[in-house]
Amino acid sequence: MPSNARTPYVTSPAAPPAAAPSRRTLLRTALAGTAAAGSVLGLGSASPAAAAPSGGPAEAAEVEAAEAAGGSRPATPGEALRRLTAGNRRWAAYCQRHPDESPSVRVRVAREQHPFAIVLGCVDSRVPPELVFDQGLGDLLTVRAAGEVLDEAVLGSVAYGVLELDVPLVVVLGHESCGAVGAAVRADETGAQLPAHIQYLAEQIRPSIDHGLQGAARIAATIDAHARSTRARLAAEPDIARVIAAGRLAVVAARYDLRDQKVRMLR
Repeated sequence: MPSNARTPYVTSPAAPPAAAPSRRTLLRTALAGTAAAGSVLGLGSASPAAAAPSGGPAEAAEVEAAEAAGGSRPATPGEALRRLTAGNRRWAAYCQRHPDESPSVRVRVAREQHPFAIVLGCVDSRVPPELVFDQGLGDLLTVRAAGEVLDEAVLGSVAYGVLELDVPLVVVLGHESCGAVGAAVRADETGAQLPAHIQYLAEQIRPSIDHGLQGAARIAATIDAHARSTRARLAAEPDIARVIAAGRLAVVAARYDLRDQKVRMLR
C-alpha cells in the first residue's frame, strides 16, 4: 500500500538500495485486493480460549448505538461477536440496516479491507452471512463450503484472515436443514455411494453423525456436532491456536435456524 512518509532528497553518498519486501508484505500485496494491484481476492479439540465471548442485551444495545454513530471496527473477539449478535437481531426482526454500502465506504474498501469477523458457512443459498448478520462491504470475510467441510483451500482462507488481516473472530456457522449433512446421514444409513465429490463431503461429516437418534433428530444433532467438530479442528491448527492463546482470537460454533432466522451459539 502507498505510504504517507516523505522520502528525503539524498545528495552524496548515494542511498542504499531499498530492502527486499518481506514475505508478509508480498502476501498482503497479492491477496489484500488493493486498488493499485487491480485485483480482488474473493474469500474466503477446542480450548477454553475458543469459547464464545460473553455479552448480554445491554452490551448488544451499546454495540447498536456505536454502529449508528459510525463506530469503528471491533478489535476484540467479544466486540466482534456482539456486533454480529446485534446484526442478527435486526435481521430476525426485519429491521436490518444494510450498513456499509455508502459511496464513501465503497471508495474506502476499494483501497483496503479490514473485516472484523470470518464466517465459515455452508454454500446453502438461504444462509448468506452478510444478510444473516446484517453487515456490509468490508465487514466479513466469508468462506463457504458445503456442510462447512474443511479442506486445504478452506483452511488457507481462514488462516489468511486470522494471520494476515488480524481478524479477531471466526464463526463456524451450521444451519437447519443442511442438505450436505442430510446426504451424509442418509448415505451412512443406507450404505449408498454418493457421486465422487459429494462422497468426499459425506466422509468428512460422517464422524459427527449421532447414532443415538433417528430421523430428523439425528440430522439436527449431526448439524450441531459437525459445527462443533469443525470449530475444534480450526482451533487446534497450530498457527491459529497461538493467536487464540494470545487472547487475540476466538473460534466459535453457531447454528442458523431457517424458521425464525436467529443464530444461536453452540457450546
